[in-house]
Amino acid sequence: MDLFMEKIIQRSLRVILFSLLLSPVVGVCSPDDGPLTLQTAVELALRDNPSLAQMQARSESMAAIPAQQGALPDPMLSFNAMNIPTDTFNLSQEPMTKMQFGLMQAIPFPGKLALREEASTFAAKAAAEDVDEARLLLAQNVKSSWWQLHYLDRAIEIVKQNQNLFRQFVAIASTKYETGEGLQQDVLLAQVELSKLLDKQIELTGFRRKLTAILNKLLNKTASEAIVLPAQIKITLLDIIPESELYAKALTSRPLLNRQQFKIEAAKSRLDLAQKGYYPDFKLGAFYGVRQGENPAAVGGDRADFLTLKFNMTLPIFTGRKQDNAVIQRRSELRGQRYSLQDTVNGVQSQISQAVADYQQSKEQFQLFKEGIIPQARQTVDSMLSGYQVNKVDFLNLVRSQMTLLNYENQYWKSLTAANQALARLAAAVGEEAVHE
Repeated sequence: MDLFMEKIIQRSLRVILFSLLLSPVVGVCSPDDGPLTLQTAVELALRDNPSLAQMQARSESMAAIPAQQGALPDPMLSFNAMNIPTDTFNLSQEPMTKMQFGLMQAIPFPGKLALREEASTFAAKAAAEDVDEARLLLAQNVKSSWWQLHYLDRAIEIVKQNQNLFRQFVAIASTKYETGEGLQQDVLLAQVELSKLLDKQIELTGFRRKLTAILNKLLNKTASEAIVLPAQIKITLLDIIPESELYAKALTSRPLLNRQQFKIEAAKSRLDLAQKGYYPDFKLGAFYGVRQGENPAAVGGDRADFLTLKFNMTLPIFTGRKQDNAVIQRRSELRGQRYSLQDTVNGVQSQISQAVADYQQSKEQFQLFKEGIIPQARQTVDSMLSGYQVNKVDFLNLVRSQMTLLNYENQYWKSLTAANQALARLAAAVGEEAVHE
């Protein structure tokens, strides 16, 4: 190989070595659109997401129910034209003819209205907890999608860097083949690997478009609107507090558990109301009848008006079929809500334990790739490049070492993403962000 060709190959190898030292942290940036940070994405979703707004509206509507349930039924105003003679329709002909005005008011047994209002109040509080629970799950989904987009940006960047490297591999292998120092199969091998990387870029780009549409939906944006993430982020994976403490936090912070507790209180109020069903309800009325004409001569004077008072009371005599079964129903509902609370507590604890396990595993993998595997893989590639330069290393082994490094770099970012997604699930499971030591 002449001196000129040897210098070209050495220069190309130096370029490759320099490229391998570049950090894959460089992100995709757009000069026109500002980067979407994780905090901004969560804030936008909590502010604009229509599904969350719908639940908030439902909660507000339920908050208006208790006052209605605690109010007395509307009184009934009545007018009666009574005992009108049909032969003459003369209102003064008969002494019993009168125009009657009345007012009736239904009055439930004391305590019933208060219990109805109480049950509705607890139901409204449960609906408010539903909104808080929806906020947690929405924030979790946004964080998960954001971190997945972050990983895809890093993966696409790594693939592009490796495409540049393999283009140089193709050039080097072609040069060595033309000078008789290499094999044609090396050129073909490098071209095949380059084509694989181009295919991988197409796959990752397509997946990113799909995930962009998903995140845009959560942010209440047009599905095709571009999302640009920050070029660099602060990478910190902190230790989390013990699971037992996370369990204790969840018992007071998780809206899902608070909602279930309010449902239990509502069920208690409905049971008390059912037991009040054994007592009667009342209805009071007052009627004033206006009469026309005069009394007989023996009595004399105008006919007096009539005042009528009414008192009605329900008779709960079918208790075996109605009230008894109503109490049985409400007791069963209360028992079911208590079982549901215990099941929910178990489910929340399971969510916490799974998220903790996933976080610890991903965190350890991230540290291993960062401090051990990737530095070792880069040293291996550097050594392979040096050996290939003096024809001591087979080109296939060089390609394999570079592809192995690519896979390790992908795993590095994937483990970081998995750790932060697990952290998002953990915060949602506990009900608050304070899960670190």
